[in-house]
Amino acid sequence: MPKFSSNISMMFREYKFLDRFEKAKSSGFDGIEIQFPYKFSINDLNTAKTSNGLEISVLNIGAGDLVDGGPGIASIPDREDQFKRAVEQAVEYAAILQPTSMNILPGWPSMKLYNRQQCLDTLANNLHYAGDALAQVGVKVLVEAVNTIERPGFLISSSSEAIEVLNLANHKNLFLQYDIYHMQIMEGNLVGRMESIINRIGHIQFADNPGRNEPGTGEINFDFVFKRLDEMGWNGWLGAEYIPSKKTEETLQWLKPFL
Repeated sequence: MPKFSSNISMMFREYKFLDRFEKAKSSGFDGIEIQFPYKFSINDLNTAKTSNGLEISVLNIGAGDLVDGGPGIASIPDREDQFKRAVEQAVEYAAILQPTSMNILPGWPSMKLYNRQQCLDTLANNLHYAGDALAQVGVKVLVEAVNTIERPGFLISSSSEAIEVLNLANHKNLFLQYDIYHMQIMEGNLVGRMESIINRIGHIQFADNPGRNEPGTGEINFDFVFKRLDEMGWNGWLGAEYIPSKKTEETLQWLKPFL
């Protein structure tokens, strides 16, 4: 039986942030994920988590200026110190909140300033560093591929590229965050591809395409995808990371068969 987490940075936005924990739980989710939790205190987040009997499936490691449209820090050759500080902060949060995983966004390095291999080497070194640091608190580290149709220039845009950089980083605590929405846009063949790399995947996120809305609004057959993942023996989280097309509670028909 699949286990689902809700990305409360994107879902339940009708409510104040800390109230979203209870809304996710009462809607049937066993876990939540947060994109960037760092403007909230660890104690407030932990209280909201534990009082609602929730687990945290994934948090992002800080990404510097990426959230404001900048290149980020994970693959930029002269931002290694900034990345290490972000990892130190992530470890502080992970030690208390105990997410299953923490995710790294590679970012948009400028190919006018650096060549691609420089950026891949930097990313691999940073991944290895994060893999070591977060292993100390029992948390997996992920790297995510993001589609370049909507985000031109993103360094890692396919599962193959992500696996290549994981191989380059060469650390047993590193895995792929496979985002069904992004990978449907970039490569398709969702079930076949996930089956071929299932042992390299640490977390799966989903939204329908086009639109990045809830399952049932686009072209992806989620009933089939979830069924096949169950048959593959996937026992990790499936993270709902979508933009609700209406009030969040009204977009959860897809979840009802699993409650």
